[in-house]
Amino acid sequence: MQEQPELILTINKPLEWTSFDVVNRLKYFIRNNFPTHKKIKIGHAGTLDPLATGVLVICLGKATKKIESLQNSIKEYTGTIYIGATTPSYDLETTIDAHFETSHITPEMIHETAKKFVGVQQQVPPLFSAKKINGERAYDIARDGRVIEMRSNEIEIHAMEITNIEMPQIHFRIVCSKGTYIRSIAYDFGKLLQSGGHLTSLCRTRSGEFGVENALNVDDSMAEINTYLSKIEIS
Repeated sequence: MQEQPELILTINKPLEWTSFDVVNRLKYFIRNNFPTHKKIKIGHAGTLDPLATGVLVICLGKATKKIESLQNSIKEYTGTIYIGATTPSYDLETTIDAHFETSHITPEMIHETAKKFVGVQQQVPPLFSAKKINGERAYDIARDGRVIEMRSNEIEIHAMEITNIEMPQIHFRIVCSKGTYIRSIAYDFGKLLQSGGHLTSLCRTRSGEFGVENALNVDDSMAEINTYLSKIEIS
């Protein structure tokens, strides 16, 4: 009997790729190179926005049974918040819709504001998100110009550190629970500074035990799959 594949890969998701783009690329590779495994299950353990890079955990075969537990792991991100302007999507997917004053903001205010985010809290997801509202994706509703009220979710911020201030850019590191929208943190950060804010860059540096320092690019991950499945077919 042929061995059932079980493989977990850590991929550094490219900028502007969706998480499903990565999964579909790997599915296409397997289907075209390993016909006996063309129906292999494959999925990811936690979505990354197209404008984010970093750790995307991919599970193949029997490893897909571990997706739920992997999704529940603590995440770490680094990124940049632009202070003084907002966008409807809370990031660079949409254009700036409002400008705000920043001359009153001091480094001390920025560091004190970061402390306010630590702990268990309710967070409102961005309207431009994959959250489902009555069976529809929120971003589809937003792009249609319809107005809806997003329900808050409970999240936990374990740590938030300001790593550099180059106004209007604020660089940060954050450790948080699953389901945390860093874009919402950027937006709320601006509000707490009595200004506006949106996310301009984001990298997931860690998801549970998986770190970006050991992550593969997409091509190298296909080579890893090739080596693994070739060994199975030979055995």
